[in-house]
Amino acid sequence: MPIPATPYIWFNGKLVPWEKATVHVLSHALHYGSSVFEGVRAYETPDGVAIFRLRDHTRRLFDSAKIYRIPVPFTPDQINGACREVVSSNGLVRGAYLRPVIFKGYGEIGVAPRNEPPTEVAVAAWEWGRYLGQDGEDQGVDACVSSWQRVAPNTLPALAKAGGNYLSGQLIGAEARRLGFAEGIGLSTDGTVSEGSGENIFLVKDGVLLTPGLSHSVLSGLTRDTIIRLAKEHGIEVRECAIPRELLYLADEAFFTGTAVEVTAIRSVDRIPVGAGKRGPITETLQNAFFGLFTGKTADKWGWLDHVDMAAAKPRAAAAAG
Repeated sequence: MPIPATPYIWFNGKLVPWEKATVHVLSHALHYGSSVFEGVRAYETPDGVAIFRLRDHTRRLFDSAKIYRIPVPFTPDQINGACREVVSSNGLVRGAYLRPVIFKGYGEIGVAPRNEPPTEVAVAAWEWGRYLGQDGEDQGVDACVSSWQRVAPNTLPALAKAGGNYLSGQLIGAEARRLGFAEGIGLSTDGTVSEGSGENIFLVKDGVLLTPGLSHSVLSGLTRDTIIRLAKEHGIEVRECAIPRELLYLADEAFFTGTAVEVTAIRSVDRIPVGAGKRGPITETLQNAFFGLFTGKTADKWGWLDHVDMAAAKPRAAAAAG
């Protein structure tokens, strides 16, 4: 189903009505993938709506733009303010998914034009549920190893969250769904485990939490980082390492992490049950710790929650509507 429209999108420095946030069909990003973006979630907490790890997401957004040499005409503080503003102005009191995006707009055509197209920046927000379904949290989802490998080192930079990078993920995800799985798992060019179509992956073996290192063509996910830190808080050993494909079948537990999927258990890989074929105890512990950040059961000792003044943007929203 289409994205549920909200009243406003922040576009190039101001709020505009959702339907007016448009770009030219000859925009550079549409033809050559010259965009970088973030997926961010805001949660309803006992102290009001809070955006999770907003500053970290914005820092990675600017890092991605730096890798691709896309000049950004706004400061990180302005983007952070825009994220708060779209949550507030749209009245998203139950939380939201946010999509900040920076892209090369309409200008000269060509892969590397002599005169750089102008940079455009937008931030949208809307309500969005679990990417792999509500049941995935406790029942788990079925995954498969894709025939499509992740990008090789020194081809496309995996640490950049760029639009063009997700062509790889589209092939992995589409193949999985065509074969009747909820999600696919891509391997690195050396045959070791990399990540899902748009998620990081963790395995549990003999009480140790394993996840591919950053050299295995994975995005340095912020939910990934959160889970690593929470695991250490709970005394769980964590190893970032090369993971052979067959360990997917021999693991005691497995789960995906990401802003969209949050923390989703994997119950089978290639029709082989993972452990008991359902969410395991370490997965459940880490899920509870993660979601506890938003219910107040897990102390936010890292300062990850950025609370939103839900009344702050109303005057601007009224002006935009007029």
